[in-house]
Amino acid sequence: MYLSRLKLNPLSREVVRDIADVSHLHRTVMRAFPKAPADENPRALYKVLYRLEMSYRTGMVALYVQSRVQPAWSALPDGYVAENGVPEIDVKRVDHLYERIEQGRRLRFRLRANPTRKIDTKTREEGVRRHGRRVPVRGEQAQCEWLQRKGKQHGFAVVKVGITSSGAAQLSRSLFTERTFQGVVFDGILVVTDSDRFKQALVDGIGPGKAFGFGLMSVAAE
Repeated sequence: MYLSRLKLNPLSREVVRDIADVSHLHRTVMRAFPKAPADENPRALYKVLYRLEMSYRTGMVALYVQSRVQPAWSALPDGYVAENGVPEIDVKRVDHLYERIEQGRRLRFRLRANPTRKIDTKTREEGVRRHGRRVPVRGEQAQCEWLQRKGKQHGFAVVKVGITSSGAAQLSRSLFTERTFQGVVFDGILVVTDSDRFKQALVDGIGPGKAFGFGLMSVAAE
């Protein structure tokens, strides 16, 4: 697995566009990866997860991207990455770091997620169960409870967590639809309860909206 950190140019028209529309950001990120077979989803095939972080105080825009294959960031638009005399793209392998994670390990974490819940899933009169629809989980307590449930599912227990940013609503536009995502940034401490499931969650991502910049969990030693 590769983890890339890119410092983006906040004056780039393409960066401004991608900040406002997660569909455009998805397309820009995927430019760095090989074309997938016709029957494959390239994001899922190459295990691409990413997270955009912005500092309103400093104006810095950083993009973190995790992937199974090494990305070709030269495919980004001209001027997309900031230039001020220092390297603005850092790519490193993280396989060995993930492999060392064992049950009982305490880690600091950051996760930008899209907490949702399903409604309208009752079985119809004819016996067919509705797919239902996803709606945002609102309120910090409910969002933290959502994370606790995900922890049980993915092999970790949340020891301490805070919501550092509820995230601004972001649009996803296509020819036929317009969707709005409400991102939540969780920062805290966790304990690994099942190392195999936890390491798989680091690779696969957590929660819905992975194609739109959600689900990448970053961890570090406490």
